[in-house]
Amino acid sequence: MTEAAALPGQPRGGVLSGRATARAVNVLAPNPSAMTLDGTNTWIVSEPDSDLAVVVDPGPLDDGHLRAVIGTAERAGKRVALTLLTHGHPDHAEGAARFAELTRTPVRALDPALRLGDEGLGAGDVITTGGVEMRVVPTPGHTADSLCFHLPADRAVLTGDTVLGRGTTVVAHPDGRLGDYLDSLRRLRSLTVDDGVGFVLPGHGPVLEDAQGAIEFYLAHRANRLAQVETAVENGHRDASAVVAAVYADVDRSLWPAAELSVRAQLEYLREHGLI
Repeated sequence: MTEAAALPGQPRGGVLSGRATARAVNVLAPNPSAMTLDGTNTWIVSEPDSDLAVVVDPGPLDDGHLRAVIGTAERAGKRVALTLLTHGHPDHAEGAARFAELTRTPVRALDPALRLGDEGLGAGDVITTGGVEMRVVPTPGHTADSLCFHLPADRAVLTGDTVLGRGTTVVAHPDGRLGDYLDSLRRLRSLTVDDGVGFVLPGHGPVLEDAQGAIEFYLAHRANRLAQVETAVENGHRDASAVVAAVYADVDRSLWPAAELSVRAQLEYLREHGLI
């Protein structure tokens, strides 16, 4: 067993940019950081025999990256016809307006403030641009407006920041809520059990080739962290920063501000359920 295969979700090794499935190609944005991992994954999705493509998460406002996405599609003989957003964080959505200008495409998102055009996105919607089928899956929790896109023909789901290719994500309190996030993970798990989803195409990090394993890991991780936070409170650590210092002592301190958002969401969840 390779080292990668031993990790949760069996992350695929090798170069991140390029073809991931028969219908999905990744163009990695040049914005690596502790929070964005290698950078934002911008996905080009299309039927192999279609000349139209859908782009998911154009990424940051970086003209070079946006033009690279367009060029990648054009070299494959495709024209970008639609832009979708998994959520509104700048590393995924800041470049959307400029990308729409360059491609003359509408932008569809759950949040009306992010849309360019008449149509939004919601539960039950199915994207069929160029014949490709992408089913909208509401997955609030990381943010209130988070969505995933189920690509049945490739047994894949594009997860934005709901499930990452490496590590775990932040529940961005107060917009993100832990109860919602746990429900979203269970919804994604049902796709792996009932709909045969095997691959995660994340917003950051490598493709995961064991979607069910990744989501089960996320659920277990959240349960473990929640128990740790509850114990920390019982031991007298009452405010979020003190809980972070107690629970995330083994995590790089540069990530503590993000961890504090998740801790605030966990504390809220525990209070709502009468556990603290």
